[in-house]
Amino acid sequence: MADPRPSELDQLRRENARLIALLEDHGIAWRSGGPARAEPSPISVRPSAHAPLSPQEKVALFRRLFRGRDDVYALRWQSTSSGRSGYAPACANEWRPGICDKPRVACRDCQHRELLPLSDAAIYGHLAGEHTIGLYPLLGDDRCHLLAVDFDEQDWRDDARAFLRSCRELAVPAALEISRSGEGAHAWMFFEEAVSAREARLLGAALISQTCSSTRQLELSSTDRLFPNQDTLPKGGFGNLIALPLQKEARQRGCSVFVDDDLKPYPDQWAYLATVQRYSVAELRSVIHGATGGGHPLDLAFIDEENHATPWKAPPSLGKLSGPLPASLNLTLADRLYVERSELPQPLLNRLIRLAAFANQAF
Repeated sequence: MADPRPSELDQLRRENARLIALLEDHGIAWRSGGPARAEPSPISVRPSAHAPLSPQEKVALFRRLFRGRDDVYALRWQSTSSGRSGYAPACANEWRPGICDKPRVACRDCQHRELLPLSDAAIYGHLAGEHTIGLYPLLGDDRCHLLAVDFDEQDWRDDARAFLRSCRELAVPAALEISRSGEGAHAWMFFEEAVSAREARLLGAALISQTCSSTRQLELSSTDRLFPNQDTLPKGGFGNLIALPLQKEARQRGCSVFVDDDLKPYPDQWAYLATVQRYSVAELRSVIHGATGGGHPLDLAFIDEENHATPWKAPPSLGKLSGPLPASLNLTLADRLYVERSELPQPLLNRLIRLAAFANQAF
């Protein structure tokens, strides 16, 4: 489904972004009508949490934290007739007469598609409200610079708060953002260097499991997905995208902003972001091991090929339960065997339920 042709102003903005991206791609310096779009050096900028930030410093700080693929990014579109919306990779030739054949030809099938790199100008446009950017967090080598946990159901407020408590218990720096819709949240964690997506997702699973244990839940029903959404990049694709925060139009509605434990926005979003810490690979691996005891974060047992025919003979793969256990239990034998949940400590309850779970080796 294609979006109706954009306004003339939108076309000019996209053409401007296309030309700027081409200049940057060839290392050509450029200047605009004001200092707001001057190109900063992301490495040299070290903003203070108490000092006012210039537009250049804000863009540099933003890019230092929210890092994904920089050779492609997505732009949000919305149909003025149907109200439907979505994201599509930013293209230098979009809507160019004689080149772009939308809506007759879908972007993925277009022979003239020229993907735009993610530039400082594009980030500035997102923060200034000119457009909304979707970031592809999974890099081409199956690594990532960040992890985001999406909370998007009825209990998202309580689950997000509980998740943040688990992050603090395990000394994992996390920042909570109210999503663009205002009906959910993203918990962001940032890494000092690119880590394997598998390890980043294991960290997310360990934190979710820790939260379930502390809140007496088997699952966080509001947890929609992790970003990156895959351990490895799908063939011919970019992986799932996530909308970047602090887009101006959403901010004006009180959305896409970072909040405290009471879900109230920080008065100075940039001063807060300047204090956000990034996580090292060593710290990430230590937390995964400490939270799981060397097992799977979700207490799942893996059956290898050697024990596939006789899984009951496989050595136990689940670690010992922590905390006190009841000396006896009251059981009720009826059509099946019943155990009173209130008599079970949460780690034991989770273990009993998950004994019937197994890991699908295909995923």
